[in-house]
Amino acid sequence: MKIIVCAKQVPDTNEVRIDPVKGTLIRDGVPSILNPDDANALEAALTIKDQNPDSTVSVISMGPPQACYMLRECLAMGADDAYLLSSRAFGGADTCATSTTLAAGIRKLGKFDIIFAGRQAIDGDTAQVGPQVAQRLGIPVVTYVQKIREFKDGTVVVERQLEDGFEVIEVKTPCMLTAVKELNNPRYMTIGRIEEAYTKEITIWNEDDVALKPESCGLKASPTQVFRSFTPPPKGKGEMLSGTIPEMAATLVKKLTEKHLL
Repeated sequence: MKIIVCAKQVPDTNEVRIDPVKGTLIRDGVPSILNPDDANALEAALTIKDQNPDSTVSVISMGPPQACYMLRECLAMGADDAYLLSSRAFGGADTCATSTTLAAGIRKLGKFDIIFAGRQAIDGDTAQVGPQVAQRLGIPVVTYVQKIREFKDGTVVVERQLEDGFEVIEVKTPCMLTAVKELNNPRYMTIGRIEEAYTKEITIWNEDDVALKPESCGLKASPTQVFRSFTPPPKGKGEMLSGTIPEMAATLVKKLTEKHLL
């Protein structure tokens, strides 16, 4: 079984800052991490590999050269090989152009059984890239996968998370599955695997390697344009009420009435 995992290097959201003048993210000096939902996607692939020793897990990403550090983390967790789509032509891509590039890279990898991806990336929260990649490859997709029940005769049975429960879906392979954090707990890297990860070569492809024209990827192929990013102004300090429940209720009603909210 051949499994492909789409992964993304993202800025650590605990360290994200926004330039107050330009309104853009300040990326200099901000540590980058493996997107959390993608870690769940990788764990799902590695679990299948543990159960089927003849399986292989390939990780593919699009990003700048420093994304190689994230890919080595994936190798240290147990992936067999890693591929990075990296070129100036890919810069400024929105979800549409990103999915085009990833799909081109996956086609170059050849036949596969399952593609795993995280539900969404924490730096964009669009949850669009996985389904868009599936659409470009012409394969079925199940999003918000919270459990993988079984594989049988070229199909996989999964639970898809809903707000008030879940639905059971049987889908034929090859297919795309996007993972939520409830699917599993990603494994830790081991010392041995970390050492081994730095002996493996990460394959880097540009637009020519995946047969894409410059106008078909990156900013030129992105219909979405971000006007600005900003931090919402902080809300005013809240007021704590004290006293008995009837007293606090009466005070609350009085204050809401004064503000013409009641």
